Amino acid sequence: MKRWLSVLCLSLAAVGAAHAQTLRWSSQGDPQTMDPFSQNESLTNMINAQIYEFLVGRDKKLEIVPALATSWRQDGPLKWTFKLRPNVKFHDGRPFTADDVVFSLERAKAPTSQIAVYANALGTAKKVDDLTVEFNLPQVNPIFLQHLNTLYIMSRGWAEEHKVTAPQNFAGKEETYAAFHTNGTGPYMLVSRQPDVRTVLERNPNYWGTIEGNVREVVYLPIKSPATRVAALISGEVDFVLDPPPTDLQRLKATPGLQVIEGLENRVVFIGMDQGRDELLYSSVKGKNPFKDLRVRQALYHAIDIETIRKRLMNGQAIPTGALVPSPLASFGDPQIEARLPYDLERAKKLMAEAGYADGFKVTLDCPNNRYVNDERICVALSGMWAKLGLEVRVNAMPRAVYFPKLEKLDTSLYMFGWGGSITDAETTFTPIYRNRGDKGVGAYNYGNYTDDKLDAMAAATSVEADPARRRELIKAVFLEHNAKVRHIPLHRQFIPWAARKNVSLVHRADNWLETKWVTVK
Repeated sequence: MKRWLSVLCLSLAAVGAAHAQTLRWSSQGDPQTMDPFSQNESLTNMINAQIYEFLVGRDKKLEIVPALATSWRQDGPLKWTFKLRPNVKFHDGRPFTADDVVFSLERAKAPTSQIAVYANALGTAKKVDDLTVEFNLPQVNPIFLQHLNTLYIMSRGWAEEHKVTAPQNFAGKEETYAAFHTNGTGPYMLVSRQPDVRTVLERNPNYWGTIEGNVREVVYLPIKSPATRVAALISGEVDFVLDPPPTDLQRLKATPGLQVIEGLENRVVFIGMDQGRDELLYSSVKGKNPFKDLRVRQALYHAIDIETIRKRLMNGQAIPTGALVPSPLASFGDPQIEARLPYDLERAKKLMAEAGYADGFKVTLDCPNNRYVNDERICVALSGMWAKLGLEVRVNAMPRAVYFPKLEKLDTSLYMFGWGGSITDAETTFTPIYRNRGDKGVGAYNYGNYTDDKLDAMAAATSVEADPARRRELIKAVFLEHNAKVRHIPLHRQFIPWAARKNVSLVHRADNWLETKWVTVK
């Protein structure tokens, strides 16, 4: 580890140690791509959002605020009109106009875009003039502005020039110009990109907005090992760590010169199961799929000692939940929705026997090892808990860059996943995760590939209901239907404490989002 830190120190010295306003930060993973539509993954989105912007942004409390649009109005339930900010330039000097908005929306709807489900919910965009755009919706969208906050704005001319009018096919291992180069309107510009090594940004001298902080250069360093990340922070090699391990929090709080900023993240971690195939890809059971049996899914759920995971693995830095949704605001804090199936090993064994698997079976659990807090350790703990049912679970842990394309191909039988972000409404969980896999991004993250027409229709109805009271009733019914059928097994909502040097001032948002323009390094 000492040798690694020495190499890191020399690397940083070469990059920008001479700059007093350089922010050097780290977490366990790396951005998957610089194409802002290719991968809908939080770290990737966060770093891309320092470069690219939306028509509407979010403030420090996650409220919607003007960004590249200065104002908007709703002309009836199916039409929105936006006035665009004048005199905005992309990083290469091209002017920002309505043409870029229309282009970005169509690009975001492409099959290789992971935000297609949100883009399609925005309807179609029409240029009225250079600084006016009209959105026409096919049906009511009760969270239109929140969906709009997922649409990065790209330069049409730049994309056409570099032949990147379609998003990168990440799952197909395509490499494009937009995967390594950027051209946004945001407060920071990409200087260099070395995947899994270092990503460097510098302040945009022509930025239209206000940069509250003083950071002129950003150096992002992915450090997979928790111990090495912590050591780099303590030694001063990095200024900020997005994901310090829960077991080190007390030590970091007691370390002179360091601070820990705590908060609950809008993210739920859960287990998914292949319920589509007639025979699992990675199982000893032949000729049938045990996960199609509700009793087996219930048994796996009942066998999870969630309090042990919370106390021993998460060091109390998690809140167990039975609702597969990032924020309790989406479930209205309803105890009936949030209730978990109880830890009941005897009940689990009985269910397995009733399903014909009294002796268990072998199965592979796919798991990331650098995405969620203690992800691999949680998977190992689950394999031990399920072993008490006779299951022989092989944990297949891998880096996120390998893991997510594997899931996109549905190349899994049993998997861990997490879902979160700035939107607290249930819509952006229901449509991509709860619904049947279809076109336009619907069900795109239903990696268990189940088909449940009743649940699908119920979830679809919540997306177009304009009456808030009626919509609340519909949303609750969807949660209860999903939970009764155990389509997924929720685990917990994780806390995301941040750790930083005391000379760093930053804003901890509930979506675990570092906004560099708010950071000051003294």
